[in-house]
Amino acid sequence: MKRLLSASLSFSLALALTTPGRVFAEDPEKDPDQIGNRNVSGKVNFYSLEKEIALGKQLASEVERQAKIINDPVIAEYVNRVGQNLVRNSDAKVPFTIKVIDSEEVNAFALPGGFFFVNSGLIMKADNEAELAGVMAHEIGHVAARHGTRQATRGEIAQIGMIPLIFMGGWTGYGIYQAASVLVPVGFLKFSRSMESEADLLGLEYMYKTGYDPEAFVDFFEKIETLEKRKPGTIAKVFSTHPMTDDRIRAAQKNIQDYLKAKPEYVVTTSEFNDVKARLMAMHNKRKVDPGTDPNKPTLRRAPGSGGGTVADDGSGNSGTTNTDDDDRPTLKRRPASE
Repeated sequence: MKRLLSASLSFSLALALTTPGRVFAEDPEKDPDQIGNRNVSGKVNFYSLEKEIALGKQLASEVERQAKIINDPVIAEYVNRVGQNLVRNSDAKVPFTIKVIDSEEVNAFALPGGFFFVNSGLIMKADNEAELAGVMAHEIGHVAARHGTRQATRGEIAQIGMIPLIFMGGWTGYGIYQAASVLVPVGFLKFSRSMESEADLLGLEYMYKTGYDPEAFVDFFEKIETLEKRKPGTIAKVFSTHPMTDDRIRAAQKNIQDYLKAKPEYVVTTSEFNDVKARLMAMHNKRKVDPGTDPNKPTLRRAPGSGGGTVADDGSGNSGTTNTDDDDRPTLKRRPASE
């Protein structure tokens, strides 16, 4: 009887170690059903939430001063809504301010205190809303876990009083991190391997809780990893500092399997995502076609023998010109730089 009881206890222990529900009893912080009721921000942090928000606000004002923010109401409202929906399903204890930066770099970054910036390039590179949500959820994970100020507490980055000096170049010994053509102190964006792993797990949980397919998180990072290998420099430097390595991809897949119970259906994309992406693509293509000069100017369409005079505004290339045989050839061949 004792042997039977012992065997039963051994089986129960093995079941506890292999069943996700049992794991949550040991580590409730990995239970997505407890999101919002758990502490994921660590225990040692010299910054109060109020001070963290003040720090983030100061950094965000510098970002907005340097970057070009997209104020298109359709784009701004959509990205903010996707982000706020994820925030509501996260452990974050601060309100979020979410804005879109006009930049082709595939990037997003969240500063301490919930100040969150998404590059338009990220939206254009994503294939669906779930991929966009995965990247955003990862960054929200950094804020929820208070990674920026936890590093500050460890003395790895400057105190808040030094931030203005850093931006003004007053402290030359301090590293400045360039992302999306804006300067941000490196410690606020470059995290340790353990912090990145934590943000990976939290991001997966947050997008899962919101209703998105967590596999889209892995799909997107596999895609940009392949893109960067094929064409180095395509992806923003912030991604290269914490690349989605094969180990991290495998860890993310294991987290999905261990902690996220499969749902019968997930949100993958929406018509709004497609509309916003098309809107951004149109803005991007328009800038490429019209970089500030008129490609249809008559002077660019002048035919041989039409002379070197000024071409009439009707674009005919003939009327309103002065034809002289002496200056036909130099006018057609000469470029301003060679004169």
